[in-house]
Amino acid sequence: MRFPLPANRLVPDRLRLILGVKLRALRHERGLGLKDVARSAGLSVSYLSEIEQGKKYPKPDKLIDLAHALGVPYDDLVSLRVDKGLGAVKDAIESPLLQSFPFKLFGLDPKAVVGMLSGATDKADALVRALTDLTRAYDARVEDVLQAAMRAYQQVHANHLPDLEALADRLRLDVAPDGPLDAAALRAALESRGVTVETGRLGADPDLATFRSVLTDGDPPTLHVNSTLAEHQRAFVYARELAFVDLAPEHRPRTSPWTRVERFEEVFSYFEASYVAGAMLLPAAEVDAALAELAAETDWAPGLLTGMLERFRATPEMVLHRLTQRIPEALGLSELYFLRFHHDTATDRVTLTKSFNLSPVPVPHGIAADEHWCRRWPGLRALADLDRAQARAAGRGGPDPPPTVVAQRQRFAHGTAAQADGEEFFTIAMARPLALRPGVNSAVSLGLLLSPPTKQRVRVWDAPALDRVEVSLTCERCPVDGCRVRSAPARVLARREARDRKERAVAALATRNPR
Repeated sequence: MRFPLPANRLVPDRLRLILGVKLRALRHERGLGLKDVARSAGLSVSYLSEIEQGKKYPKPDKLIDLAHALGVPYDDLVSLRVDKGLGAVKDAIESPLLQSFPFKLFGLDPKAVVGMLSGATDKADALVRALTDLTRAYDARVEDVLQAAMRAYQQVHANHLPDLEALADRLRLDVAPDGPLDAAALRAALESRGVTVETGRLGADPDLATFRSVLTDGDPPTLHVNSTLAEHQRAFVYARELAFVDLAPEHRPRTSPWTRVERFEEVFSYFEASYVAGAMLLPAAEVDAALAELAAETDWAPGLLTGMLERFRATPEMVLHRLTQRIPEALGLSELYFLRFHHDTATDRVTLTKSFNLSPVPVPHGIAADEHWCRRWPGLRALADLDRAQARAAGRGGPDPPPTVVAQRQRFAHGTAAQADGEEFFTIAMARPLALRPGVNSAVSLGLLLSPPTKQRVRVWDAPALDRVEVSLTCERCPVDGCRVRSAPARVLARREARDRKERAVAALATRNPR
């Protein structure tokens, strides 16, 4: 069963919630119970309770009675103006973030959330303002929070959605019952469903050149596809659009990658359509067979991964992302993570652009913008290998090299994170240039926590050829001495150690000088 999406707004009418919050605050301010106000206004207690919860908005004559019962002017009661103590609650009601956040995903009624805030207005004001300050300090956008909610949904379902797998199987059989599922077949199927495909516009316009696709309205609608994409990338774009046509979401992004999202439905529909596209092009049965072959190997060789790229005619991201969906089902292993890094070769800046973690270990996540990711992580090692391969190819005047592959066993350095001490991963990574962003390379990695079930079902984890590497999160937090790829001194670690020394000194002083 598909996830039931929330409404487009936090509530159908923000007036209901603001009125309810104001009524509840006025009643508490005057020390009145629900029965007292309901009796004075000639309303039932249950009806007044529904008004305070934002579920009902009374008629004008009832509002006049409520204003008299609470001793306030009618205009003050029904206006959007609120007292200073309710300002944060009003901000929360009108916040684009709260209007878009999928509370139902977590079993919460949006009205109940606002009700909780309105129950203690001083504390609510402090809470909302603190959250606002945090989001500003870390430059968090609405779409960042919505994507975090999407990751939480994936974690709840171990990133495996049987209904989407079934839809992919049906669409695959419908598009190519006998022949190969290639870009030509997918484009023909999309056009048969009333979508025009155009491939000449995006690559020719500098402002559109980084988009893989753009859907424009019309009769019929037109899917603009970047002509510089490889054949298998175009196949994914067509498959995703087919999924959009079948799923028919009310709200969806019109560009890939999107420039802005404001509703959770947009993030969710994009996830669904992309999941279906990946499952169409990399069928579950074939991926599971490839996984079984990989898991049974006792010796490691890069061809185990590059062979999958050729077998499925797919990018490294398509393959590794699909493996995160199949490993929990095919191997019964859900303690995994997926990361994507982008490397701007001109500035040498490395950015974490996608993170998905089902393991209990805090693998790379949001950190201070001025910190440097640990270059010992396999994704960053693959990027460094790609940089060197590109330099050699450029020296010979040849084309870009094939994707680079790195596999390793990695353990968090002692002191990196208390929860991670002693935890070890088997991780594979691949790096390649981005066709639509010259000078930017991308690396994707997939890691499996080396738990007893993993060691039993994935034999290649102990291959002699694998490097054993000690890693940290960032150079600034790294306790590894003598690291040859360190990009910055361990200043964050030094501050933490200085604080710990001071705390130990204070504790020792108290012991030596008891009262």
